[in-house]
Amino acid sequence: MSDSVEARLAELGLTLPVAAAPVAAYVPVVVAGGLAHVSGQLPFVDGALVTGRLGDNVSTEQGYEAARACGLMLLAQLKAALGSLDRVERIVKLGAFINSTGDYTDQPKVANGASELMAAVFGDAGKHARSAVGVPVLPLGAAVEVDAIVAVRD
Repeated sequence: MSDSVEARLAELGLTLPVAAAPVAAYVPVVVAGGLAHVSGQLPFVDGALVTGRLGDNVSTEQGYEAARACGLMLLAQLKAALGSLDRVERIVKLGAFINSTGDYTDQPKVANGASELMAAVFGDAGKHARSAVGVPVLPLGAAVEVDAIVAVRD
């Protein structure tokens, strides 16, 4: 592999998906002031969008895996924008949006899918601030959406 983060991904048995094209009028990543702002990424598993609602037809475990898939897509977007994941200095913040019923309260457990991935890939530099928010609907009926703010090296 070409860089150490790529080697770590291989050690973990992870393959990054192809960075998804935007579904509306935005860009996937904007780098400004030493920070990469990554647009919300949806969960694709085996090429299919994970849809549904936590607390209804998606389990907490399935939501966790969906958030992890969002995290892999975040990494794919960063690699496409930066050229190398070795330019990632630190994951600063993740925002996790969980399509959930009004009485579902395990959003933090779902968001851990993305959070634990970042820590596994980047170590201490992958530990971050986070929001985990329940919402009534997400684009395309997605179960989870995750965005990020990432400190980058020149």
